[in-house]
Amino acid sequence: MEKKYIVRLTDDERSQLHEVLKKLKGSSQKVRRAQVLLKADADGPNWTDQRIAEAFDCRVQTVEKIRRRLVEEGLVETLNGAKRERPPTEKLLNGEQEAKVIAMRLGQPPRGYGSWTLRLLTREVVEMEIVDSISHETIRRSYFHVHGAAGRLAGRGGARNENEGGLGR
Repeated sequence: MEKKYIVRLTDDERSQLHEVLKKLKGSSQKVRRAQVLLKADADGPNWTDQRIAEAFDCRVQTVEKIRRRLVEEGLVETLNGAKRERPPTEKLLNGEQEAKVIAMRLGQPPRGYGSWTLRLLTREVVEMEIVDSISHETIRRSYFHVHGAAGRLAGRGGARNENEGGLGR
């Protein structure tokens, strides 16, 4: 079968790919893409897609996609892969909602409670109609995203059951 996308590497591109292989620099996907491109080079080994797929334990379609991407998008995009424009799942809280949740958490807990728990905070966020519904896990991720490791549950050293106590300040 005639190849639609012919890989013709320049000397500079070839040296970049050899550098990736020599230092095993980057992810395993990047190294594999470099190996595939070097073997697919029409001015080099010029292996068939089937032979490349067998040599590097991947599918023929993978080799074809790497060829296509090199021709259409260039070497850098081919090696590094496409960057996502948006995350795989949209954030449930926007910046304003996150700020309200954090402000609520920094304030006094409701009457009868000594400190905020994730579940209490979640219940209050829904009752105050900041969001329609949300899980305590989303609140936790949002809080720790802002506060990092310093925002761990306070007081008793290390991880513990969420129902045992409150959130640290």
